[in-house]
Amino acid sequence: MNGKLRQVFRELGILDGCCYLLASALARASGGRLGIFSYRFFAQPLHAAARCGSRGRSIEVRLEGHALQPERFKRDATVLQRRSGQGAHCLAAYRQEELAGFLWYCAGAYEEDEVRARFEFPASAVWDFDVQVLTEFQLGFTFARLWDEASLRLRAEGKRWSLSRISAFNHASQRAHLRLGATQIGRAVFLRASQWQWMASTVWPYWHLSLGPDDSPRLRLPVPAEAP
Repeated sequence: MNGKLRQVFRELGILDGCCYLLASALARASGGRLGIFSYRFFAQPLHAAARCGSRGRSIEVRLEGHALQPERFKRDATVLQRRSGQGAHCLAAYRQEELAGFLWYCAGAYEEDEVRARFEFPASAVWDFDVQVLTEFQLGFTFARLWDEASLRLRAEGKRWSLSRISAFNHASQRAHLRLGATQIGRAVFLRASQWQWMASTVWPYWHLSLGPDDSPRLRLPVPAEAP
């Protein structure tokens, strides 16, 4: 047990490590009725030219239609319908017609599905989420090809940034985003207790108490050039 604790604190640090242990204990003790969700918000620049060059040319990336197959993407049909209802788009990478990975993005605003929150951002940005490369393709260029295609498509539409939230407990994903040039633009912590939800954040509205499912905070996320 002490070895596991040392590993948690070594990977996450003292603050995030304590928050992770508390979140895990609350979730187990309450059967999922209590939860702590700690996020960091990142803004990643969209590049005007492909960064992986000729590498990964065998991987085809295409924009999927709204009639997605839940079994292929391993997502519930209601989840896919809710995303389509928000105007979200899915870019999928294929190698010889085999699904290798995908990423989702949404313009204007995004309704979070893990906590009750609406993320709003400038017109120069989109929100990316549910980025996944299937295990057997993780050592190739699938991830780079997905981001190249997303950047080129979105830059052509006048977008300059892609925003996302990453769990504060997922330092590997944070490091990957930082290597791609991302900038941290804020943090937020949500404490959920049945229908109640409390939020504290470094971006407006900074804190919020929600007493029911129809009451959600609207977080205004800046892009780096507009950050105070």
